[in-house]
Amino acid sequence: MSGEAVGRFAPSPSGRLHLGNLACSLLAWLSAKSQGGRVVLRIEDLDAARCPRIYADQLEEDLAWLGLYWDEGGSRGGPKGPYYQSECSGIYLQSYQKLEQQGLVYPCFCSRAQLHAASAPHRSDGNVIYPGTCRALSPEEIEEKSRRRPPAWRLRVPDREIGFEDRCMGWYSENLLRDCGDFYLRRADGIFAYQLAGVVDDARMGVTEVVRGADLLSSTPRQLYLYELLGLRAPKFAHCPLLLAEDGRRLSKRDGDQSLENLRARYSAPEIVGRLAFAYGLQPEPAPRTPESLIPDFSWDKVPKQDICLPEGLF
Repeated sequence: MSGEAVGRFAPSPSGRLHLGNLACSLLAWLSAKSQGGRVVLRIEDLDAARCPRIYADQLEEDLAWLGLYWDEGGSRGGPKGPYYQSECSGIYLQSYQKLEQQGLVYPCFCSRAQLHAASAPHRSDGNVIYPGTCRALSPEEIEEKSRRRPPAWRLRVPDREIGFEDRCMGWYSENLLRDCGDFYLRRADGIFAYQLAGVVDDARMGVTEVVRGADLLSSTPRQLYLYELLGLRAPKFAHCPLLLAEDGRRLSKRDGDQSLENLRARYSAPEIVGRLAFAYGLQPEPAPRTPESLIPDFSWDKVPKQDICLPEGLF
């Protein structure tokens, strides 16, 4: 691998971008470009039914309008394609089979409702820590359960601590078994899980730095374990604080007032970029800026470590 920094945008095109997506894309772009690096655009449309191509095309137009140009990927293509995850099932299958050959994959028949109804432990974010319900099923039990419903497939994890130094949040670690539990690699309908697909794609696209929201911080130890099992080189990580609405809610694509569709009707691209840069500590006032003009001002030391509540009237 060359010494060139390679960052990426990896949006899921299930709707129009919102401010949180934009902030993460801006920070990813600035981090890579401040190192003289490149940016890859990968479209995470694993569930193609929820992510029609029209949203991916609109996403590209929005990023270009903001000045967040990418060097390869998306409809532009490049040497490391495919760049749409919906086209990569065969690639993911090869890695999945490597994990199967190591005896680490097993079928799981638990429904989401069953897990939440059981007395399984929960993380602080409310997600269930998988208690290993299907971990030791006999071949006869697997055959009997398979007659009633198709299984999803989980990766068996060890009782082991995995940690890393995050470029924004600092040191973070988890015990895979205690804090997460065996996690999904493939859904019952055959769609590969985000954890596996993201690892495989970042490695094959030569990504050296992953910038994403702090809500994905806890997924990183799982992904580092996958890099290790698959013999792949892991990138560096930077998890940026989430943008919160004025009332403290996390922004989502359901917040139409903060979607780029509505923001474009009220602000110019430099106004949006400048206000986001102000919210993330990259400039002292919300003055209009282009992404290029912010490159000399970028430093992870300036970015807050806590989630950011949008100041009243900023957008």
